[in-house]
Amino acid sequence: MTTVTEHPFAQFVRILGKGKRGARGLTREEAREAMGMLLDGKTEDTQLGAFLMLLRHKEESPEELAGFTEAVRARLHPPAGLNLDLDWPSYAGKKRHLPWYLLAVKCLAQHGVRILLHGGGAHTAGRLYTEQLLDRLGVPLCKDWAQVEQALAAGNLAFIPLGAWMPRLQRMIDLRNTLGLRSPIHSLARLLNPLGARCSLQSIFHPGYQAVHREASRLLGDNAIVIKGDGGEIEINPDATSHLYGTADGASWDEEWPALAPQRHVKPESLDPDWLQAFWRGEVDDDYGRLAVLATMALALRALGTPREEAMVRAQRYWDERDRSK
Repeated sequence: MTTVTEHPFAQFVRILGKGKRGARGLTREEAREAMGMLLDGKTEDTQLGAFLMLLRHKEESPEELAGFTEAVRARLHPPAGLNLDLDWPSYAGKKRHLPWYLLAVKCLAQHGVRILLHGGGAHTAGRLYTEQLLDRLGVPLCKDWAQVEQALAAGNLAFIPLGAWMPRLQRMIDLRNTLGLRSPIHSLARLLNPLGARCSLQSIFHPGYQAVHREASRLLGDNAIVIKGDGGEIEINPDATSHLYGTADGASWDEEWPALAPQRHVKPESLDPDWLQAFWRGEVDDDYGRLAVLATMALALRALGTPREEAMVRAQRYWDERDRSK
């Protein structure tokens, strides 16, 4: 008889799945090693599915997210010296309101804020994703880091799909429709900040995850602001109080931003991207959209060190001075 050698990745599945009394979370070092094996293709598909769903059931910890992020960053080779201001992950899509954050991003870029958008594709039916609006709104779609560098130099704004720089993570996200649940990769993608921007903006819709992401960013030594953005995207909902979970220079901070509208707006019957363009050009008015754009720009400026009240004033000035022809 021949003794079968255990697969090296089996230990990580066992750590997570060894019953109610035997299971535990991964240490940061274990998480880094496990994700490294997944990214390097050293696991079986059955192990990948089991690992992701066990993590999903347990809910990922800050230490696990930090270790996963370190494994990803160790395998990236982006150009140096891009001096990026904001990392802007966009993975959720919108279904109740239009993606007003895209107008905020364009306006900020027109005023010298350098922003990288990245996303994971239209993986859920019934939602409107950033990738679907790039051409319409004139946001450069980049296929590699060289194109990102060119786009930032030309207009301070670039979008790159996750699959272009970390295809194995994109494959894990695409398993959602196979496994029937979101995996921790949806959370992880928001933390990655692949170009080392001055600040990472993150939106986590599910309650409780915001503080986890803030702590993971703190462990990584990143500056970040995490919010419960509208629909899971980085967009302030003007109808609700917004809590900002921030971390800078190794310290955590919190702010409460009040609702901007006296009563909730009625959500539109449908999401028409043409309305975004008309609003940008000043051809139509939209009270919800105006407040969402201004508050989201203020959030970005707050991430770069401007206090809230001053950020709101500057956001209004930026919006008034936007180039409506572009």
